[in-house]
Amino acid sequence: MVNPIKKWVESDKREVKRMGKIANKVEAYSDEYARLSDADLQAKTPALKGRLQNGETLDDILPEAFATVREAAKRVLGLYPFHVQIIGGITLHEGNIAEMKTGEGKTLTATLPVYLNALTGKGVHVVTVNEYLSSRDATEMGRLYNWLGLSVGLNLNSKNSDEKRAAYNCDITYSTNSELGFDYLRDNMVVYQEQMVQRPLNYAIVDEVDSILIDEARTPLIISGQAEQSTALYLRADRFVKSLKKDDYKIDWPTKSIVLTESGIQKGEKTFGLHNLYDIDNTLLNHHIDQSLRANYIMERDKDYVVSNKKVLIVDSFTGRVMEGRRFSDGLHQAIEAKEGVPIQDETKTMANITYQNFFRMYDKLAGMTGTAKTEEEEFREIYNMEVISIPTNKPIARIDHPDVLYPTLKAKFDAVVQDIKQRHAKGQPILVGTVAVETSEYLSERLTKENIPHAVLNAKNHAKEADIISRAGQRGAVTIATNMAGRGTDIKLGPGVKELGGLCVIGTERHESRRIDNQLRGRSGRQGDPGETIFYMSLEDDLMKRFGSERIKKVLSAMKVEDEDAVIQSRMISRQVEGAQKRVEGNNYDTRKNTLQYDDVMREQREVIYKQRMQVITAEHSLKDVLLGMIQRTIKSQVDSRTNGDPANWDLDGLYDFAITALVSPKELRRADLNGKSIPQLYRLFENFVQNNYQLKQNQLQNDAQMLEFEKVVILRVVDEHWTNHIDEMDQLRQSIGLRGYGQMNPLVEYQEEGFQKFEQMIADIEYDVTRLFMKAEIRQNAQR
Repeated sequence: MVNPIKKWVESDKREVKRMGKIANKVEAYSDEYARLSDADLQAKTPALKGRLQNGETLDDILPEAFATVREAAKRVLGLYPFHVQIIGGITLHEGNIAEMKTGEGKTLTATLPVYLNALTGKGVHVVTVNEYLSSRDATEMGRLYNWLGLSVGLNLNSKNSDEKRAAYNCDITYSTNSELGFDYLRDNMVVYQEQMVQRPLNYAIVDEVDSILIDEARTPLIISGQAEQSTALYLRADRFVKSLKKDDYKIDWPTKSIVLTESGIQKGEKTFGLHNLYDIDNTLLNHHIDQSLRANYIMERDKDYVVSNKKVLIVDSFTGRVMEGRRFSDGLHQAIEAKEGVPIQDETKTMANITYQNFFRMYDKLAGMTGTAKTEEEEFREIYNMEVISIPTNKPIARIDHPDVLYPTLKAKFDAVVQDIKQRHAKGQPILVGTVAVETSEYLSERLTKENIPHAVLNAKNHAKEADIISRAGQRGAVTIATNMAGRGTDIKLGPGVKELGGLCVIGTERHESRRIDNQLRGRSGRQGDPGETIFYMSLEDDLMKRFGSERIKKVLSAMKVEDEDAVIQSRMISRQVEGAQKRVEGNNYDTRKNTLQYDDVMREQREVIYKQRMQVITAEHSLKDVLLGMIQRTIKSQVDSRTNGDPANWDLDGLYDFAITALVSPKELRRADLNGKSIPQLYRLFENFVQNNYQLKQNQLQNDAQMLEFEKVVILRVVDEHWTNHIDEMDQLRQSIGLRGYGQMNPLVEYQEEGFQKFEQMIADIEYDVTRLFMKAEIRQNAQR
């Protein structure tokens, strides 16, 4: 079969020609595969899998795999992929973006690379913008994959963990972008490996790729949780801390840290009726006491914060200004509220977050398809390493795109739009009216109601009902008003007799700030060589014109000798000026997204470190002794080194002793005098002996290695999760405040990177300190259970 298209984007001509040769190989199998029985065709799946296992690559088996699914689609779905759809499939298999016009059959195109890549058994994710499209495609295309012997899963928000796990374990999984991202975050919050639902991220095909990876790129996915801190516990901790004497705590002013001394620990155990204040079960209480100590003895009223209208407000240490709406993280704000006797506010905590940009870049291979991506090809290349390939249409485009029409005022523009709709409706031509905002669609609806023109109004929620309405927008006499993105992913087929009336007319009531969205609206008309018309109406009072274009366009009008203020201008030059304005907006938006990504990359690197280490702990099958003792040894070294600088006569042995009885041993096992006269290596050895003996004791107390491993996991994960959650909060606050550094001739991004790195290093040190304290001070009860 010869490619019916002669015309495509010049820059992609070479690529399309190369892939066209591969497509010819696929089509060469057509007659042979058409003669196969159903059973023989279905037998191709295990045969192709076998070839992969024997060392062949996906590229080696591509022609036969594509030919198999192509013939199967004809038998199961009654659809037979065209030559250009095979080229689109190759583009997707190679990890690029196939730009295919509306109505060119992107859903069917995707079946080719989905089937091929699913043969590896590593899982293929087909990503859609909403659950309606996921469900629809999983059901319709699922018939094809099931017939060929592959399993298909549907991942919905409403499913429980077991159902999600089953969906992800299928060869092919349909899901929305948000559900994939949230499942990834939730998987990195679980305590046991068997609680995870996702497999490693292998290959994803993103439908409407521009919408997900460009329009939503700046939207972070955030999992929040109610902070586990109750008001009563803050108040109890505050009462206890206020009852302490100066000998009961010790402050290290350079680091602004504070710990209980031996007498303070004893008072704590007496006050709260505890045998061991630092037992693993008392982690939350310890956290409250630590924050209450900071609030009462380190944070100063009218210096670090002020109290106004029964609220604690932070004072910016750089500017001295009150920072409205900001709160100290990690429960410190509530501790100060308890200290000052003002109402204690509940606080939600960001427990995990990620942007779509960084989530989708984790896939081994990523591909996408859309009708409109060429305008953003630089961004796709730079950020996602994907090329945008414009796939030629199956039949020549017969749609007429009229030049834009410009009016001086909004009223004049909408008068003209209503008049145009009225005339076209009178002859029965179907009309789709695209609006930028919901308010515009409602205003237009009122105008049409007054003119007695029946119509349907949609906004961009894109539910099943909406997709149904938009699919009927091509029927004779239909008038449909929709925001430009409504009903994306749904075909508009022309009703009987509509072709003779000129096909579907798309009327844009305003240019969007992105050319992509305008092209998306245009592409609703003229599918598969159908006739159609598009026209955009604008006014000098439109937002885009006011922001970027009206002055330039007024100069153009004056150069064209247009004197009359009410003149209607229809000119390609106006369209070019508008596109120039759109390019400037797109450039600004790209810079913003790139900037967001540069900031988020700091968190991405840190997130990968934490999640990787967390995964090592969760999946450990043997003792974590080396990991645990490594953390404890680094903590001891840090504490000893920081307190033994210079002349031994000036060593802070009191501080070292406070550390030891707070984090390592009980006062019964170590006296202050035991530290006197020892060298640094001797101090290391002294503490190291305590650690080794403690570890051996716990190992003896627990009945077997499995219980010891379980105990080690719980200690490490509990501390890591708490500190990581707090770190996310702190980085978020840093991000919000860092912009002000620009006024001081500093680069905010560099400052954020450096300070973020310091905070991360400090968090690691804090994690290791708390793991040390929790492990060494915990007491094992013989009936320890998981």
